[in-house]
Amino acid sequence: MPVAVIRVPCSLNTTIGLIVKCKKMPNTRFSSKSLQSKTDISTSDTVPGSNEVSVPEIRVFARKRKVKTTVEAAEKEVKVEPRKQKLSSLPDIEEFAYKKGNGSALISKLKSTENVLPVDSEAASTIRSAGEPPLNWDKVLEGIHKMRSSEDAPVDTMGCEKAGISLPPEERRFAVLASALLSSQTKDHVTHGAIQRLQQNNLLTADAIDKADETAIKDLIYPVGFYTRKASNLKKIAKICLLKYDGDIPSSLEDLLSLPGIGPKMAHLVMNIAWNNVQGICVDTHVHRICNRLGWVARPGTKQKTSTPEETREALQLWLPKDEWVPINPLLVGFGQTICTPLRPRCGMCCISEFCPSAFKETSSPTSKQKRSGGSKKL
Repeated sequence: MPVAVIRVPCSLNTTIGLIVKCKKMPNTRFSSKSLQSKTDISTSDTVPGSNEVSVPEIRVFARKRKVKTTVEAAEKEVKVEPRKQKLSSLPDIEEFAYKKGNGSALISKLKSTENVLPVDSEAASTIRSAGEPPLNWDKVLEGIHKMRSSEDAPVDTMGCEKAGISLPPEERRFAVLASALLSSQTKDHVTHGAIQRLQQNNLLTADAIDKADETAIKDLIYPVGFYTRKASNLKKIAKICLLKYDGDIPSSLEDLLSLPGIGPKMAHLVMNIAWNNVQGICVDTHVHRICNRLGWVARPGTKQKTSTPEETREALQLWLPKDEWVPINPLLVGFGQTICTPLRPRCGMCCISEFCPSAFKETSSPTSKQKRSGGSKKL
């Protein structure tokens, strides 16, 4: 056991030695340190009542606090080399920021550029410039004429141009306008039946429609698509024709387009038939579908299909000769009703398959033989 010697100085120049036996302190996380601040007792302080006898220095043991070493983030920063950009036209980071009212602007911007072919690519050389007609378009048109001459279609006997054909000019023009209005999203035979019922009830003039009850009109034109709305629009059109055109119909494309329920396809059709004034091609769903299948139309500068009949009309008018603008509608409508149908085109019966990009694509599908031969399913 270790022995500690404490020396206490006295005023008589003597030293009293005190021998205290104590246990050895184990090596721990404790260390001795002098009391500081309020706990420190100075050796010079004297105890009252004593003759300059100083109090021995008292040493205490205190626990050392662990100091957590903090490493600044800057010291641990890992330098990452920037990735090499594979695309040269990636948007800046600011372009991804949300902007009110323009949330899809970036998406539409990227979509518009991803399908544009580079100028140096081989495929880009096949893109026609504006106004350039497609290859073999005249042979395709001749083949469609031959196929249409051997098979009648509903549009040949029940199209809008047949409406009110026996009526006086002014009444016939209104009948054509009414037929165009009812033909939207409706098959030709349904539209033709509705016009026939209106004519049989003497309701095929602007004055008669204006005086008739809307419910009666609705019952007569049923089951055309959206017959309730079309009956209401027919009443409004009749009122406008009476007030502004003395019972006749508008004679300009702009005025026709201002009528309720009349769109570009109907307006061009009415101008062609009623006024014999060709200002554009009448493009409906059949013409829109077939022109895209044949590769006759595309968005400017790309090989993408047109997405609306109006886009198809604008693209088709760039190269199709003007003397074909009127007959192209009944020609392709009848072709779409009989052979180039929406779901199961009869490619096996089509004499222009060699010129049709869509027909070649069908050869890779499992049912291509059925499609090209007309198929065994009901058409």
